[in-house]
Amino acid sequence: MKKSIRIATVAGVAAIALSLSACAGSAVGQSSGDDTATESVDEVIIGSLHPTSGSNAADGQQMDNGAQLAVDAINAAGGIESLGGAEVTLASGDTQGKAEIGQSEATRLIEEGAVALIGTFQSGTSSNVAAVAERSKVPFVMDVSALDEILDQGYTYSFRLQPNASTMGEQGADALISLSEDAGTPVEKVAFLYEQGNFGQAAYTAFKAEAEAAGVVVDPAISYDAASVSDMTTQIQQVAASGADVLAVAGYYRDSLLVSQAVDTIKPELNAVFGVANGAFDQPQFITDAPNGGESYFDANYHWDATNEDAVALSEAYEAEFGEPIRTSAVLAYDAVMVIAEALEASGSADPTELRDAIADSTYEPLVVNNGPVTFDEDGENTNAAIVVMQVQDATIKQVYPEALSESEALYPAPVTD
Repeated sequence: MKKSIRIATVAGVAAIALSLSACAGSAVGQSSGDDTATESVDEVIIGSLHPTSGSNAADGQQMDNGAQLAVDAINAAGGIESLGGAEVTLASGDTQGKAEIGQSEATRLIEEGAVALIGTFQSGTSSNVAAVAERSKVPFVMDVSALDEILDQGYTYSFRLQPNASTMGEQGADALISLSEDAGTPVEKVAFLYEQGNFGQAAYTAFKAEAEAAGVVVDPAISYDAASVSDMTTQIQQVAASGADVLAVAGYYRDSLLVSQAVDTIKPELNAVFGVANGAFDQPQFITDAPNGGESYFDANYHWDATNEDAVALSEAYEAEFGEPIRTSAVLAYDAVMVIAEALEASGSADPTELRDAIADSTYEPLVVNNGPVTFDEDGENTNAAIVVMQVQDATIKQVYPEALSESEALYPAPVTD
């Protein structure tokens, strides 16, 4: 029977996080004995690739912290039992948010003995790392990377925990329709505002197809360059003139904050502003930065499960140790390490190929919202990956849909301006 390494729970994780110390270790773990039925290894190295400097350093550092919490929890529970109690060491690489740096750092970590990689927060970087992982035959578990095409290459060594952009668009449309119908005010017309990159386009395309199949009009669709946009007034004026009763937004933090500012200025008549895999509307910082505290904004996104006691314990431990609320990206990094750790236990081997096969058979129960255990299909997609709808209520982000995951009842219609 496979041993579970689900050990960062309620009491344990708090104690571990409050006594964090960096793991010291040599490069690659070496066998400490002859080949036997149970491999004995001193150390197993997992490579962590995230942008710990640059414009996304806040998320990148959180993710590295989350991965380290997982490693500390594993070691505190006795290490990898099937490998003779081998300790896990986290070896970190700073991608700087640049695809080519991520590629070179992935190569370095593998050369220095990493038997698996996690990362990377940015899809462009993950695309390059996935190519390195495939060439090197070392498993790569993506914590945050939404671009569908990463796993369209026929790779066998790459896996994704979060839902991809198309899945988030499709599930987001279903959630909006169901939520509005449950409230007795069915959505009729959605204006969709999205960043023009691959992520935004994929989320929009999937949302539109799903919504229109259910009889909801999606018009207008307005794209923008997230890197250069400095004001969203013109776009929100188009939304106001369209007669749409909901504005859906698929974007990143800075541009989505600009949307909230323009909405506050233009004051379109809307039943809701509804994020679709939005990078702002479910972030604690949004409540500080947005007009009116972002009150009533929705987001349909992947998120750590606030109804899961283990996830809550991890959140509390993280804040106690690092002095700030945990982000979902950090929980996904934690889950990625745990997927690898359980696969190490199941395979009883630090050989990357055998480890890859065990990851492919994962049944890990994650701390992020999921429709069951982590289950990878032949492309490496987590078939149970799911979104949850959140809403800013009384300056707090609450899970509001589906009912089984709700902390609070959804407020809909939910005008976001005075």
